[in-house]
Amino acid sequence: MSGRRAGSPEAGLAFAILDGVVADEWEVYLVDEVLEWIDRLDEPTHARVVQAIDALAAGGPALGRPLVDTIAGSRIQNLKELRPGTVRILFAFDPWRSSILLVAGDKAGQWRSWYRQAIPLAEQRYEVYLKQRRAEEEGER
Repeated sequence: MSGRRAGSPEAGLAFAILDGVVADEWEVYLVDEVLEWIDRLDEPTHARVVQAIDALAAGGPALGRPLVDTIAGSRIQNLKELRPGTVRILFAFDPWRSSILLVAGDKAGQWRSWYRQAIPLAEQRYEVYLKQRRAEEEGER
C-alpha cells in the first residue's frame, strides 16, 4: 500500500493519501500509525484489509453492513468502523469528501476493551487531522 505524504509530524499528526484513486472514488487518508499497522499484517489479513479500504474508496458513505458500521458513544458524529474479519479500523468522513482512517487493531478476544481505548484515540486524531486540513486549505488560497 503506498500513498503521498500529507500532514505534518511537527504539527502533531502525519498521514498519507492513497495513490490510484480514480475520479469517482472517495479519497482515503490514513494516519501514519494505521498505515504502519497495516504494513505489519500477515499476507492474508493484509489483503483482506486492503480490499476493504478499496471498497471504502469506491462506496464512500453508501457502504454499509457488514463491512462498515456506525460507532456509538463517540463525540465524532460520523465515526464508523471498517470491519474486515476481526480487524477494526475506526474512520470518519470529513468535510472535504474524504475518509480518514484513524485507529486500527484486531479486537479478537478483546471485543469490549478495544473500543474503550480506540474511540478516545480516534477522537483525538480526528481533531488534529481537521485542524491540519483546514490549515492546508487556508495555505492554498
